[in-house]
Amino acid sequence: MKTILILSSLFLLNSYNSFSSEHDKDSLSINNDLEFKPSALILPGVLIGYGVIGIESDGLKFWNSEIKEELNEHIDEKLTIDDFSQYAPTLAVYGLNAAGIKGRHNFRERTTILLTAYTVMAATVTTLKKTTKITRPDNSSTNSFPSGHTATAFMGAEFLWQEYKDVSPWYGIAGYAVASGTGFFRMYNDRHWFTDVVTGAGIGILSTKCAYWVNPWLTEKLFKDKSKQATSMIYPYYNGEQMGVGCVFRF
Repeated sequence: MKTILILSSLFLLNSYNSFSSEHDKDSLSINNDLEFKPSALILPGVLIGYGVIGIESDGLKFWNSEIKEELNEHIDEKLTIDDFSQYAPTLAVYGLNAAGIKGRHNFRERTTILLTAYTVMAATVTTLKKTTKITRPDNSSTNSFPSGHTATAFMGAEFLWQEYKDVSPWYGIAGYAVASGTGFFRMYNDRHWFTDVVTGAGIGILSTKCAYWVNPWLTEKLFKDKSKQATSMIYPYYNGEQMGVGCVFRF
């Protein structure tokens, strides 16, 4: 449990540091805090690196087992809240906008960012699951590494943070709290190792950051001619375990 608290503190510290360096509230194309900065790679790099090292490290494997045993001692019944909480931070962005609390970007811009982040995240998670073939704690399959649910949750948490940190940092902090809870319940339900969750968190955060970094270029390429802007989108999604089709309509 101490490990979970330390991990959550790291995510909240990252959010606080980003908020403290915020000076400009202009659009994405001229907002310096959303330009690429090497320092932004530190936290997700450490998280991903920890998980990758854990694939072969006996010490980290032992730590995984210790956490699993500790959680198993307190499990009465499995709670599938993580199947829903993984999407909560992302849905909060659209819910807040629908409630009249405007974020950094309009519907088209934030949807483009979200789709870019999801594409990067899903491709990374799927590739790693198929190449590493780590057995899940419950021995149900060999696609444990990394956690797709956690990656989805932290992708959404970073998305919520970036869109609403100018309004209030508490929106992003709440998103990260929900994402941390999602990772915890993936372990609580015996579906993932600690290294799976940590790596998923890093992938989710980095995917959203990448989406914001490339968005000015992507927006220019996709929407340079406004007369050709699409009014709807249909896209597939896959988080390593679940797949489906999403629809986005622009009114």
